[in-house]
Amino acid sequence: MDIDTLEKVQEIIKNRRNKAYSDNEARIREINEKLPQIREINDALYNTSRDLISIIAGKSKEEAAAKVEQLKRNNLEAQAMTRMLLRSNGYPEDYLDLHYTCPVCCDTGYKGERYCDCFRELYGKLASSELERNALLSASTFDTFSLRYYQGADLEKMQKKLEFCRKYADEFSTDSESILMFGRTGLGKTHLSFAIANVVLAKGYSVIYDSVINTLRSIEKEHFSREHSSDAIDRVMDCDLLILDDLGTEYETAFYNSTVYNIINTRLNSGKPTMISTNLDFKGISRRYDERVVSRIISTYKCLEFTGEDVRLQKIKEK
Repeated sequence: MDIDTLEKVQEIIKNRRNKAYSDNEARIREINEKLPQIREINDALYNTSRDLISIIAGKSKEEAAAKVEQLKRNNLEAQAMTRMLLRSNGYPEDYLDLHYTCPVCCDTGYKGERYCDCFRELYGKLASSELERNALLSASTFDTFSLRYYQGADLEKMQKKLEFCRKYADEFSTDSESILMFGRTGLGKTHLSFAIANVVLAKGYSVIYDSVINTLRSIEKEHFSREHSSDAIDRVMDCDLLILDDLGTEYETAFYNSTVYNIINTRLNSGKPTMISTNLDFKGISRRYDERVVSRIISTYKCLEFTGEDVRLQKIKEK
């Protein structure tokens, strides 16, 4: 996970927990003032508990167990009495309970040894917000995509790809198909990827956009760290739409190759859409990756080939 975003999430979770405690203390002070009988009940319960603990010391197991059961009954009776008094005075029965934003993790961010779903959801939203602030993303919309740099058959093909991408974005759901954009550099792959991201983000979905090499480096760093964390790979697997740029520019290592397959295969198996862009053609992909990667992409992804003359070079010539 991105360190800056991770720290922001941890701070938000911490503030949620602190607020839950401070709000609870304020409610307790309010009730102690307005309904002193509830305070008397709790004080009596506290004193009884303290006395029982001292009595239990030195007792046999049977006697200690009986005293513990008595303490439990006293506790339940006190809770029932408190809730009844709250209800009869116009308060919710759980008014004095701690009210966490996430009752699953009690605003700790963890469920067991793994991040809670609330933590992952918050991270996805913040990561998407960071993506929205990307200047290139803001400039790359369907309305700013120009077809005047394409000629003849390339123009006809690009018109169809533009229509497909626009429809894909408009109808996007977590069940949408995965897409491979391939072709030489400067033909609009990045622009259309960002245009789709713009629309999907506006729908409220979480989007992760990064280069393949950056993604793999983050996963590698955590995998081989002392903590052996899985945060980076979890982030990639959990987002609604994963967009990976520049497939094939990463170093060719066994770990990277297996991780690429793992990402592609796992997201396909979970039904989550992925968009991949690459300057490689099918032959290049086949030479670069093993048969498992090639088979999964070609047989399951919607493959869009980009052809024509480098748009960026055309723009430079115009200037």
